[in-house]
Amino acid sequence: MSFQQGISGLNAASRNLEVIGNNIANANTVGAKSSRAEFADVYANAAKSQWSPTAGMGVRVAAVTQQFAQGSIRTTENPLDMAINGRGFFSVTQPGSTDTAYTRNGQFQLDSNGYVVTNSGLRLQGYQVDAATGQSSGVAGDIQLPAGGIGAKVTTSAGLQINLDSRTPVPPATMPAFALGDAKSYTSSTSVATYDQQGNEQVLSVYFRRTAAPGGNEWDVYASHDGVAVPALPVPQVPTGRLTFLPDGTLDAAKSGTLDAGGGFTAGDMTLDLPYAASTLPVPPSASLLTSPVTMSFANSKQQSAPFGVAAATQDGYAPGQLSGFGIAADGTVEARYTNGNTQAAAQIALADYRNVQRLAPAGQLVHPQRLQLCMGMAQGLVVRGRQVVGPQRLLAGRGGLGQGQLAQHAGTAAQLVQLARQAVSRGGVGRVAQQPVA
Repeated sequence: MSFQQGISGLNAASRNLEVIGNNIANANTVGAKSSRAEFADVYANAAKSQWSPTAGMGVRVAAVTQQFAQGSIRTTENPLDMAINGRGFFSVTQPGSTDTAYTRNGQFQLDSNGYVVTNSGLRLQGYQVDAATGQSSGVAGDIQLPAGGIGAKVTTSAGLQINLDSRTPVPPATMPAFALGDAKSYTSSTSVATYDQQGNEQVLSVYFRRTAAPGGNEWDVYASHDGVAVPALPVPQVPTGRLTFLPDGTLDAAKSGTLDAGGGFTAGDMTLDLPYAASTLPVPPSASLLTSPVTMSFANSKQQSAPFGVAAATQDGYAPGQLSGFGIAADGTVEARYTNGNTQAAAQIALADYRNVQRLAPAGQLVHPQRLQLCMGMAQGLVVRGRQVVGPQRLLAGRGGLGQGQLAQHAGTAAQLVQLARQAVSRGGVGRVAQQPVA
């Protein structure tokens, strides 16, 4: 072996050891990807007519490429830690800059202004969500999470999904007229919370009484709001609505609806005029200073041979609340959680992907700035919206998944140590691990 070939081999092996050493040094670096030295033989250039088989001139390191294998996932105590399971990168930028970099490091935190940032201050990119509409913006930008609380929301609609016992007998003529304080004047009842414009919680109670109508599938519905009859007049109280069921026990929507004080019937969801406190009225768009309308739905309710039961009770109002924390939903939405039990979407994380990840140049701090020089077949970094992500306690086995409170560790540390040992054996110098024969 000539001196030149030997030197090239030593240089290439030394470079390979540098790559392996760097991989091992970053064994505990979150989001780091191992690199691999790739070699190529070297021959002198010659004209085609002069070509003849000759010994090569040695070896060179053709490239050092990153291996984007999936690292192991571990759980952390930071709810803003995120791990990508599969392809994809977090998009980050310097404050006030439009230059985007990409990283697999999911260690994020909040800065003093509420921006989600890396340890080096780069801001995570995504889509802000309008709290009123729940719709995300169409342009990616810095994710800034809310810091304050939310105000109260008045109840405008409610829903009950119930079962009325078909075995209930038709009330006899001696049954007393309905009265809130007389449990013998109705068959069953339930309640749902409501909120006025100032966030005061009140109780909407609903009472059911079977009628003597032919077929036995009709029920009158009475209501009260914090113990006040709805409607307040006339006395004795009249039903505020009616539920009618088909022979198979399902709700007959065409014959179920609202009853006015004069007995007039309007099919559809029931409308209840609730007597909120005068200091909280009117509730736009209503101009009434006495009541506020609330729509009550009984969709999917049934009349079957089973005890009375409530399958679901819902309403759209809530009291004021203070920010208590954040979470990440299954579609990548960052959700703000409040002390009143309400959850509102604040932002949606954007993941970027490259067809040719080797064109991303490492720049330290585990980021890859976007290169302007593109090789053939490479697509620009595309921001991908709506990738499947996962929430706490579970991890999606697919590409582009996110795990909240989780981090992806460096992959392939054991393999790097084995490769280092083999390198030491092959060079035959200090650090040989093969056992030597004893003379």
